[in-house]
Amino acid sequence: MAEAEPQEDNYDNVIKTVKDVSRDLKEQLEEMEKLTVQAAWMTYNFVTIQTNPELVSSMKLLEDAFLRCKAQMEKKWQEVLKE
Repeated sequence: MAEAEPQEDNYDNVIKTVKDVSRDLKEQLEEMEKLTVQAAWMTYNFVTIQTNPELVSSMKLLEDAFLRCKAQMEKKWQEVLKE
């Protein structure tokens, strides 16, 4: 009986290790997927900007408009909170 316990412990350790490795692998694959998507979008954006340089100025105008809108929304939100 005493010999059976170390084998069970060893088996449990192997199972735990396999589960840990499987979990770690899944997490790494998810991170790689995120990086792959980011790289694909960066490439798409680069190609789009290279083929249409006017897009950069349009994007800047949109960003400026967004920031102004965001500032106004935050200002209005603060006014509402004060009431």
